[in-house]
Amino acid sequence: MATQEREVLRTTELADLSHEQLRHFYRTMVTSRRIDDREISLKRQNKIFFQISGAGHEAVGVAVAAHCVSGRDWFYPYYRDRALMLALGQTPLDHLLQAVGAEADPASGGRQMPAHFGDRRFNVPTSSSPTGTQFLQAVGAAEAGVKVGRIPGLEGLVEPWHEDEVVVVCTGDGATSEGEFWESLNTACNLKLPIVYVVQDNGYAISVPIEVQTAGGSVSQPVPGSPNLHIVKCDGTDVVDSYRAAGEAIAWARARRGPSMIHALTTRPYSHSMSDDERTYRTEEERRAQDQRDPLTRTRALLVSIGAATADELDAMEDEAAKAVSDAADEALASPQPAAATAMTHLYSEDVDPTSADFDTEDAPAYESDKLLTVVDLLNACMRSEMERDPRIVVFGEDVADVSREAYLGEVKGKGGVFKVTHGLQSRFGSERVYNSPLAEANIAGRAVGMATRGMKPVVEIQFFDYIWPAMMQIRNELATMRYRSNGHFSSPAVIRVTYGGYLKGGAIYHSQTGETLFTHTPGLRVCMPATAEDAAGLLRTAIRCDDPVLFLEHKHLYRQVYNKGRDPGPDFMIPFGKAKVVREGSDVTLVTCGALVKRSLDAAKIAAEQHGVETEVIDLRTVQPFDMERIADSVKKTNKALVVHEDSLSWGIGSEIAARIADDLFEYLDGPVRRVASLDTWVAYAPQVEAEILPQTPDVVGALAELGAY
Repeated sequence: MATQEREVLRTTELADLSHEQLRHFYRTMVTSRRIDDREISLKRQNKIFFQISGAGHEAVGVAVAAHCVSGRDWFYPYYRDRALMLALGQTPLDHLLQAVGAEADPASGGRQMPAHFGDRRFNVPTSSSPTGTQFLQAVGAAEAGVKVGRIPGLEGLVEPWHEDEVVVVCTGDGATSEGEFWESLNTACNLKLPIVYVVQDNGYAISVPIEVQTAGGSVSQPVPGSPNLHIVKCDGTDVVDSYRAAGEAIAWARARRGPSMIHALTTRPYSHSMSDDERTYRTEEERRAQDQRDPLTRTRALLVSIGAATADELDAMEDEAAKAVSDAADEALASPQPAAATAMTHLYSEDVDPTSADFDTEDAPAYESDKLLTVVDLLNACMRSEMERDPRIVVFGEDVADVSREAYLGEVKGKGGVFKVTHGLQSRFGSERVYNSPLAEANIAGRAVGMATRGMKPVVEIQFFDYIWPAMMQIRNELATMRYRSNGHFSSPAVIRVTYGGYLKGGAIYHSQTGETLFTHTPGLRVCMPATAEDAAGLLRTAIRCDDPVLFLEHKHLYRQVYNKGRDPGPDFMIPFGKAKVVREGSDVTLVTCGALVKRSLDAAKIAAEQHGVETEVIDLRTVQPFDMERIADSVKKTNKALVVHEDSLSWGIGSEIAARIADDLFEYLDGPVRRVASLDTWVAYAPQVEAEILPQTPDVVGALAELGAY
């Protein structure tokens, strides 16, 4: 017997795998490869439109699944995880329905490319294309699972949940170069979360080899110093060694000893995808050597050598798998694609409509005091009352806790955010529900996505709008698309609070940005911009209670102004999204605005009336996605002239869209051009007089009103 065969036999005995289990592994592995082959054939026939294979990764996939509980543990796979998904319970038909873009595709209903796995039945949240985004979401999912057992009243509200569950997150070696991998590892280790990282290292990220991607040519070299992380290496083409490693790593996490990592060396016998040709960057000699390590070839040889199956029996098994895949392909090709009319379905919740009358209690506030409170005060009061109502709500971000060192509570005043919006919440609700995050914006947003997917209600804070950009991938490509790309099977109704805006004297380039259109241009995301304390409270409560992701923009300049103070309207005060407010009646010009420009527009309207005889109707949008076109239209039909005033740059700002809609829908009612007043097309400068020149001021609005009124 060859040395390699003797080594395999010895490993088999140690792994305690039965012949039946090994045959079952091989059947799944063969089925996975046959699906790849069938998809490749269909792509060449132009019957499907994309193909990326799991070839070479089959052994580690079935090994990991063997130690998990499908429908009990949670899984964040990546596009090579076909065998894992089959082992969890998916069928060849499930995969081929996605390949052809069928309505019955359980992952996405025809919305996602092939190998973008997701399945509600097996706790597999919908996958996306950006590499590495899954890591932080897996952290959030594990964090939610841990909190269910620690927060009173939470069990039963977050389901499915099991006390010993683990979260498995899979990746190729290339995606470990993403910063979010390292951010996730930092938090997983710091919190000792039950996460199993499965790094399937086939040596290439498309054409870039591992030694170019990673220092030392091995991802398990830079990470051993991570506290609480247990690293297990294995030959990912050897199903027995993979089974051993998976068992050790998953047991570590399941015992709540911290995260673990399986570093499995696999192969990639096919090109990265059918859009790639590995012959352009891999030599014939290298490809021949890789073929010798094919997990199917090795597993078949193992089964024969130990007497688990004969060659004829395996031939029959392979033929059976091929026929099952062929039949599934025929069924998938005959399956209808989704109707064109579903193009806009599942952008937002079909069950909870935050624009509806159900969220409109604005006309019945429950004032208990005549005391006037600031925006900061009422935002804090809203979060406090909502956290009392719903134990699913957690608040985290940079500096949002009163104090990170819990022993200091009671000895110090407490931070509660750089603007004090969350002050006192940790003291009241404890450190499991209000806590600080690392200084990492993607970490905040990504964890929020994972927690919200599990049924928690994270209300997180990005300290300054100017620093939101590291989180942009998670917000735009993950948070906003979750419901749509999963065909309504998953959602992430997180609330992201962000301070924004100028008029600070000294805010400069990196503390004065607005930029709301970058988010209003993101389908699936709601965007709020309140101008007064009571509106802030009512809109934040709607944001928390609705079932959609919300970007809640809080203007720093408005936090403690006297003119926008209000009374506490009570714990059930809500303002529906898309409901603008007429804050000044007028007959000559309609002025549409929001945020810090509401007060400046009101001041300008008063001056325009006194000095130019122009009576301006001022509309505060309050939300900009959606915005209240009906209210705007009613006003323009009355005044026949329109001016849009906003804080961000003039070009490509929110005013462009509103002006275009007015021109498209209301042209016949207009007696003049639609005008805009906004910032100059530049950054906000530090020097006060330059800042004042850049940002729109009251005289700018007065001039536009006078000009338009005289037109």
